[in-house]
Amino acid sequence: MLRRIYSALLYIAAPLALAFTALRGWRDPLYRDRLAERLGYTKLLFDAPPIWIHAVSVGEVQAAAVLIRALSKRYPHCPILVTTATPTGAARVRALFGELVRHAYLPYDLPGAVARFLSRVGPAVAIVMEREIWPNLFGECTRRGIPILLASARLSQRSAERHRRLGALFTPALSENVTIAAQTPADARRFSQIGAIDARVRVVGNIKFDFDPPEQARAAGAAFRASQLAERAVWIAGSTHEGEEQIVVDAHRRVREQHPNALLVLVPRHPNRFDAVRSWLRSQSIPFASRSVRDPIDRQTSVLLVDTLGELLMLYAAGDVAFVGGSLVPIGGHNLLEPAALDKPIIVGPHNFNAEDVARSFLDAGAAIEVSDADTLASAVLELLEDSDKRAEMTRRARAILEENRGALDRLLELLEPMLSRRDPPAR
Repeated sequence: MLRRIYSALLYIAAPLALAFTALRGWRDPLYRDRLAERLGYTKLLFDAPPIWIHAVSVGEVQAAAVLIRALSKRYPHCPILVTTATPTGAARVRALFGELVRHAYLPYDLPGAVARFLSRVGPAVAIVMEREIWPNLFGECTRRGIPILLASARLSQRSAERHRRLGALFTPALSENVTIAAQTPADARRFSQIGAIDARVRVVGNIKFDFDPPEQARAAGAAFRASQLAERAVWIAGSTHEGEEQIVVDAHRRVREQHPNALLVLVPRHPNRFDAVRSWLRSQSIPFASRSVRDPIDRQTSVLLVDTLGELLMLYAAGDVAFVGGSLVPIGGHNLLEPAALDKPIIVGPHNFNAEDVARSFLDAGAAIEVSDADTLASAVLELLEDSDKRAEMTRRARAILEENRGALDRLLELLEPMLSRRDPPAR
């Protein structure tokens, strides 16, 4: 009954969601792209049932990268489909994989849209990254015999409480057809609490720990540093959000009082905010260069605004210190493992509930510094810029955490092996 009510509400909301997406297209044309796919009308065709991976946006796409590359090597004759919910996620798929994979937008969780999508695509398996549970999608996959793997799955206590209140909706979705590869024992316990079958829940670990930065990112970062940032003290503020840029730039002003040559590389998380951040920097009379137009970076440049996509790894590699955004405002924090893998000392704010266990392990080990405002951020940046021994020690401790937690990829591939070795293709 609750699922019928859920579906009815979605049918009411779908026209509004499509209209909103189309309106966003006036500012960002990518949102007008392939609107029909939101209703399951994909034009993709496959010669064989594909491995289907859903990664909602940029962070999940980046997390899935190591798995996608491993699957393409292990199953070279099996096509791979990656779905996202956002255009920025789609752009990241194209940037990372080019023609290696096919891309489509995930349809709304409407019974008809889901059925159309699955009939057209006919996947061999559905791999859903981290925490997306869609009742109609999961139910239709189960009806068609398409196994589902929740990969590197995580569930916060707050999300678990919401799911428990709607147990009649979500519990049937977590059927015998769903295997949950949880990041931590706490995540596994929470999935069991919301109705997952205990025998189908495994603690596999966080696949992000298996990430190895592409060598070209390191090389490009070194070349960029040598050609444009030589003799500058450089710190990166990666994946910042609204309200965070102001704190970061205020901290940078204080850093430059002691290090006049310091450069802040400011990387907003979402492309639709590039114009707003650019206008705000102009209003503050801050000398800045825009990466998108390749403005020259001279001695007067205080901030490099990265209004492009797909360059964060290269920029982390080029810098001395990394602040990871989404953590000074209550967004939940972003990926600490990328700068750690590139041997950069890490600074974070207090809001890291998206991956609380990762942040806590770094902070407890002294592999990251927590700050709360512009003053403490400036102090942390100054301390790290001035103390090369501390930078080296923090990166050594971070490297130890990475090595200790590797292995989730191999465990995920073991879980997938029987799902992909089935003789009978799923019903189309």
